[in-house]
Amino acid sequence: MAATPTIKDRLAKAVGYESDYPDDDVPSISNADPFIEREPTVGEFLAEIAPTLDGVGRYIYSLFPFIHWIGKYNVIWLIGDLVAGITVGAVVVPQSMAYAQLAQLPVEYGLYTSFMGVLIYWFFATSKDITIGPVAVMSSVTGDVVLRAKAQLPDVEGHVIASALAIIAGAIIVFLGLVRLGWIVEFISLPAICSFMTGSAVNIIAGQVPKLMGITGVNTRDAPFLVIINSLKNLPTTQLDAALGLTSLLMLYAIRFFCTFMSKKQPQRARTYFFLSTLRTVFVILLYTAISAGVNLHHKKTPSFSIIKDVPRGFQHAAVPQVNSRIIKAFLPDLPASVIVLLIEHISISKSFGRINNYVIDPSQELVAIGVSNLLGPFLGAYPATGSFSRTAIKSKAGVRTPFAGVITAVVVLLALYALTAVFYYIPNAALAAVIIHAVGDVVTPPKVIFQFWRVSPLEVIIFLAGVLTTVFSTIENGIYVTIAVSFAVLVWRLFLSKGRMLGVARIRTARADRKAGFKSGAEDAFAEESSESSRVGFLPLDHADGSNPRVVVQSPHPGIFIYRFAEGFNYPNASHYLNHLTEVIFKETRRTDPSLLGKIGDRPWNDPAPRHQKLNEDDSRPTLKAIILDFSSVNNVDVSSAQTLIDVRNQLDRYAAPNTVDWHFANIENRWTKRALAAAGFGYRTPKPGPGEGAGHWKTIFSIADLGGDDSAARAAELGDKTVGEVDVENAGSDISRFSDKDVPRNPGSARLVAVQGLNRPYFHFDLQEAVEAAVTNVQRT
Repeated sequence: MAATPTIKDRLAKAVGYESDYPDDDVPSISNADPFIEREPTVGEFLAEIAPTLDGVGRYIYSLFPFIHWIGKYNVIWLIGDLVAGITVGAVVVPQSMAYAQLAQLPVEYGLYTSFMGVLIYWFFATSKDITIGPVAVMSSVTGDVVLRAKAQLPDVEGHVIASALAIIAGAIIVFLGLVRLGWIVEFISLPAICSFMTGSAVNIIAGQVPKLMGITGVNTRDAPFLVIINSLKNLPTTQLDAALGLTSLLMLYAIRFFCTFMSKKQPQRARTYFFLSTLRTVFVILLYTAISAGVNLHHKKTPSFSIIKDVPRGFQHAAVPQVNSRIIKAFLPDLPASVIVLLIEHISISKSFGRINNYVIDPSQELVAIGVSNLLGPFLGAYPATGSFSRTAIKSKAGVRTPFAGVITAVVVLLALYALTAVFYYIPNAALAAVIIHAVGDVVTPPKVIFQFWRVSPLEVIIFLAGVLTTVFSTIENGIYVTIAVSFAVLVWRLFLSKGRMLGVARIRTARADRKAGFKSGAEDAFAEESSESSRVGFLPLDHADGSNPRVVVQSPHPGIFIYRFAEGFNYPNASHYLNHLTEVIFKETRRTDPSLLGKIGDRPWNDPAPRHQKLNEDDSRPTLKAIILDFSSVNNVDVSSAQTLIDVRNQLDRYAAPNTVDWHFANIENRWTKRALAAAGFGYRTPKPGPGEGAGHWKTIFSIADLGGDDSAARAAELGDKTVGEVDVENAGSDISRFSDKDVPRNPGSARLVAVQGLNRPYFHFDLQEAVEAAVTNVQRT
């Protein structure tokens, strides 16, 4: 009885699209339950993505992760957070003042930024370790933006530009986080991140050397290689600052080396040495501030070396940020680089420490966190802030338990702003330069990591070097763009030019190495013992390009049958490349079925590669083309372009194989929409289509079955000595199933314990390659 046409069927007919492939052309199996697989519908797709009231509630709940754990807060967590928060607070105060100078701003703006970052972040955090605040790279980028914008707007102060940059960048990042686009950061590869960090570190160190040495006449905003050259040229202008800068830098490294050495020698005191090493920045700044105060106390107006001088007490610059079209236009060209820096540093650091400490961050929620921090921070005078690698490492090692440790750090910064500003007056700028150089030196990628890149993928080293060299010879911003562009080019190259593999069949068995007593007595050799139940069919590249042993015999499953495995999906960028490769191999390995069908030379296409006089070559031992098996294990979806490419190649090969037609088999399709796309293109069905009166009993198919389980199942029978059935030949179904007793395979279809794994209405869509090969060989033998 014919099925009643659906609305979709009527609509398809109205627009001229008709598919007369029958879904009811399914064999009737008396001892197994058939299965007809239905296509996914647009309604199902819309239902999956449509928001629900429950989903909206979960979304809002996920925006405030602190709600998930704040109710379980306890004294033990508080102690860990207090230790970590105070430790980070002691480090962030001198670092933030140093980084503010990189941003071309007075030092107090670094304190404002560090206070707002740690205070706001914990509400939205999914990482307990990350510390938001001023960082060297973002401060350097902000400094470039401030200088370029001030050249266009001399009447606008630098902190106004920096605050406006934070507002706009924060708004963009909040939007990305709210629409859950955190995955976009995954497009930036690890070598690109390492390149960006290394190049930025070189840039910052080169710019801080003149301040460290008291060298004058050097434009530190030039390309790093020019800064290095000009610094060397101006070495004779070195001043007393060099004495403080070099000794403070040496002391920072000496303390760290001593603490690392002693923690290995006395592991029972490792935690003590860790805290001593962590507080080295505070100790050095206090020591050199005391020296500076002793030297300059009686002549403040003409200090012997460069010092910070006045630092306003409290939040003297708190106000509503100025954001207008003039200011935005001034820094608009630098906005993409600023946003990328904020994203790269924060997400890469938070993910790294999440892996180290065994928890998973939500990248989209982290974007919300840093975005809100940058949106609200400028109201107290903050400039763009993101995650800090050094302070995050300190916080993690200090034993932080929850993101609430940021509040403790904010209290420490607040105390510094109101109680220690008088002390800040005498801090030497050379000592702050030493702090910056010491901090950014840790983010330089060590040679062993670069060598690891080379071992894994030599192309990744090219990405790394391209970014570093661009940063050194140009700017940080250009280095960012180059690394992302080269990474994208490599990705596209791999996607567009990836080649599939022609597979063959090999008999494979599992063996284990067993040292048997008496075998080569006294020798260490093991004996390879085969497993009696592991013999199976394996599919390997015919050319052994996967590194398999070339001595293993790999053969085509049958003359004229080809197995092809895709490497990187199957979509419009690489579909033509894949199928061109497939057809080249087919034309090389097979012959035309009937050369006489080519016709006269004048009737052929102008680009037909066939010879002018095509004659039957009886000495040509090559087979004719029979079937193609495509392994879709790496294919997630099929688009219109790739489907049309398949249709074009099918038509081309059908002309080549005429008067026969080529069977197309598909294995390992794991996406229902991919099956729908292929079926819409006419694949998955028998070719030619069944004629009138030709039912399922007139043909063969191979399909996989499974049992429903239980004590009386086929699996249970196999345990008792019977074999399990994997593929069923419809024509010989009775003989295949006869291994089971009537009890194991009841005749009542309603209670059958054997069921088809996949839909029988698409007989050329197969569960795996073995099923596909058996089906293709069976059909060839039938015809």
